[in-house]
Amino acid sequence: MRLKKAVFVITISLLSSAACFAQMKKSVKSRTYNQPHVSRNKAKIICPVFETSQYPYQGIGIKLGDPFALSYKFYANKNWSFAADAGKAASGLYNKYYRNAFNTYLPDSLEGTETMQYLTHKANQDWLLEAKFLYQWDASKISKGLQLYAGLGWQWRNTNLTYDYLYEDGNFESKFGKFSENRFTYGPVALAGFEYSYFSLPLSAFIEVEWFTDVLLDPGYQRFQGGVGIRYVF
Repeated sequence: MRLKKAVFVITISLLSSAACFAQMKKSVKSRTYNQPHVSRNKAKIICPVFETSQYPYQGIGIKLGDPFALSYKFYANKNWSFAADAGKAASGLYNKYYRNAFNTYLPDSLEGTETMQYLTHKANQDWLLEAKFLYQWDASKISKGLQLYAGLGWQWRNTNLTYDYLYEDGNFESKFGKFSENRFTYGPVALAGFEYSYFSLPLSAFIEVEWFTDVLLDPGYQRFQGGVGIRYVF
């Protein structure tokens, strides 16, 4: 009986000591140490581009659409910039136009019952180069990192086409043939778009629409172009 009582007293004493130890106040050193806390907004590193004091900037990247191109942009200041695109036009979007152009290549020597009927065509090359001057303005009230822009430029196009045709001379002769033509032209472009740069990397994404007018090979021909792209800004 005495042994059980002694064990009970010792157990109570140990538990009391542990409770007292657990409730001890922090040392002076512990109280003065504060664990750093960073808010979610500050923790996100935002790309430091397009700050007024840091101009000029440059950007290089790619553009998908019409054309598929390498895209360069020079940001002279917060309002004015210059851009240049070089690449391949989306030939598939011009199939109807190139088909109709077949008739412009028919020789004047066709006489009487001679005919050349269009069968098909292939765009062997369809390169495009354009230079644009842009005016841009801040649209951060709509969304942080957003800029709107509009501008004018000039476009050069060079296309090489191969046409397949059927030649017929009444009831006497019928044969297949082909010929190639090179189409070089140019004209002005007007464009508008927007650019977004609120990323954790120095990147800028953009969407733009252009209006091209041919003034050389087919004066008066007009067409919408444009696409989406991304550039690395430095």
